[in-house]
This record gives sequence, C-alpha cells and structure tokens, in this order.
Amino acid sequence: MSFAPEPSYTHGAPPKALATTAILLCNLGTPDAPTAPALRRYLGEFLSDARVVEIPKALWWLILHGIILRTRPKKSAAKYASVWLPEGSPLKVWTEKQAVMLRGYLGQRGHPVEVRYAMRYGNPSIASQLDQLKADGVTRILILPAYPQYSGTTTASVFDAVYTWAARVRRIPEFRFINNYHDDPGYIDALADRVRQHWKQNGQADKLVMSFHGVPERTLALGDTYHCECHKTARLLAENLGLSKDRYQLTFQSRFGKAKWLEPYTEPTLIKLAQSGLKSVDLVCPGFTGDCLETLEEISMEARHAFLEAGGQAFHYIDCLNDNPRWLAALSDIAIRHMGGWDTANQPDPKALSDSRDRALALGARQ
Repeated sequence: MSFAPEPSYTHGAPPKALATTAILLCNLGTPDAPTAPALRRYLGEFLSDARVVEIPKALWWLILHGIILRTRPKKSAAKYASVWLPEGSPLKVWTEKQAVMLRGYLGQRGHPVEVRYAMRYGNPSIASQLDQLKADGVTRILILPAYPQYSGTTTASVFDAVYTWAARVRRIPEFRFINNYHDDPGYIDALADRVRQHWKQNGQADKLVMSFHGVPERTLALGDTYHCECHKTARLLAENLGLSKDRYQLTFQSRFGKAKWLEPYTEPTLIKLAQSGLKSVDLVCPGFTGDCLETLEEISMEARHAFLEAGGQAFHYIDCLNDNPRWLAALSDIAIRHMGGWDTANQPDPKALSDSRDRALALGARQ
C-alpha cells in the first residue's frame, strides 16, 4: 500500500502554521447547485454510504442506480431551488459562517486555533480539508460534528471519513472526536433563547412541536442512542422553557423509503393536531444547528401547508440556531472542553474564562 506524500519539510525549520491546533466543523453536505446533475452526484455519494442505508449492497446498488438516481434528482433540485440563497446552499452558508464566528469567539477567549468546515458529502470534503490542514502544518485536529445528537448515520459516518483519510497518510495528526452534546447546558440555553426570541416577537402558540430528523426504527434496537438523545434534548428544552408535557410534542421528519422509521412522524402529527382542533403551533428543529432544505422547505413550506390545510390557523417555524450568539458561545465552550491540554499555554484561569465568555457573547450581540 502506498501513502500520500508528506508536505515538504526542512528539519530544524520553525512551524509554518499560525496555529498547530485546528477544529474541523463537519456537517452533512449539500449539492453544488440546485440542478439535477448536481443532485445526482450528491445523492449518489450520500446514498452509497453504508452508514446511511443498511441493506445488502448489491440489492441497494440496483435500487439506487436503477430507480432513485433516475427519478429523484430532478424533484430534489426543484426543492433546493426554492430555498437556494444568492451565496449558495443555506446549509453551506450557515456552516461556513459558524466556522468563521467560532474562530473569532475562541480567539477572543484566548484560544487562537484554526477553524475550518467540511461536508461529509459534497464540497468542501472532509478529506480535502484534512489535506489542507496537514499541508498548513496543523498537528492536532478536533473533529466537531454539527449534529448535537449522536447517530451512526451521521456522527459515525463523519468519523468514518476521517479514518479513511488517515488510512492513506504516513504521519497522522493527533485527533479528538466529539460524539454528542445533546444535553449540553449551553446548547439547551441557546435553543431556549431562540424560542423565547420568537415568542417575544410573535406570541406563544398553543403547542411547541420539536421536530428531529428521522432514522429507521431498527437502529434503536441495534443500539443507536439517537432516539434517546433526541428525547433528552426535548425534555431539557421543555424544562428550560417551563413547558408542561401537554404543551410540547416531539416528532421525527424526513422519512425515506418504506421501512418503519422513528415515530411519531412530523407531518401526520401536525395534521392530527389541526384536525383535533388545535389552532396554532410553533415548530423548532433542535437537531439542526443551521437552516437547510429539511427545515426551510420540508418544514417551513410543506409542513406549514399540511397543518393549515387540515384546519390549523397559525403555523410558525422557528429558525435554527444559525448565528445565535448564545449558540456560538456554547459551541466555543464545547470545543474548549475537548481541547483541554492541547493549548495549555493559552488556557485562562476559571474567572478569566468566564469573563472571556461574557465578552464573546457581547461581541456576538453587536454583530
């Protein structure tokens, strides 16, 4: 087996990296354009991942290439076109902005580390960003998935991509991996802050629906912790907001295929709520840290239409965390905890850490 060539290096030369520690913020991915060819490439990569579709490879290859990639790209392209921004895909726009802001927040708090973003499927790829970080002289990399709740279909797949890259590298950087932060107090506070901001501006609906991305139900029986972590996030958020059990509802969206997925499903639940006489709902997607197709089109457009058509009177979608200052402060807290010992020369004392967090929050509020 041959390994990738190492970056040029002269023994005794000072490090060329401005920071030898880096964070790679990894999100799911997005097509390069809202077109059928771009969707075909993206879906081909996404749906070929054995972490995403766990059925016999030969059978799935026939279904994927014989049916799905012949019919789905055109339909999906139209959906992406309905939410596409001048700067590009919403998911990519928000992930890139979060990476830039996270670097700023960490710098304000005495942690001058490099922060890049990557996509598990699409561009920029995890492998290409790791190549660049290595070429820049980075020797320690924290892998930070943009998924608060762990799932084999998402978090583990990100780790797979890192392991695959490392398998062809001679000198591997030191890695650390963040599995989850579904119950992190800062993350919960940021979610609650987002909901309260909405309530302050629009009033409070009859019920708060918390919609998480779905996964096949069999993954729960096979040991995936995703279902339990979603429920814990929902419970902690409800407690933070002071909601009783009858004032909120957890659901799962984005079902794909004919297999049974985690229930209750989001859109059918909204229809039942409207038919039962519920007049208004607020809907938040706690598992998505940045707005994307699944929140802007599937929820804010399709789910809204379903609820109103079934008799509901008011549907309010609450934006994802995106560039919320409390969220970026919480994300920097999470990163700092997991980088412990890597940049001890820049570690502030506890009081200084608290003060720097307050300054970062104030900075974010002004931006």
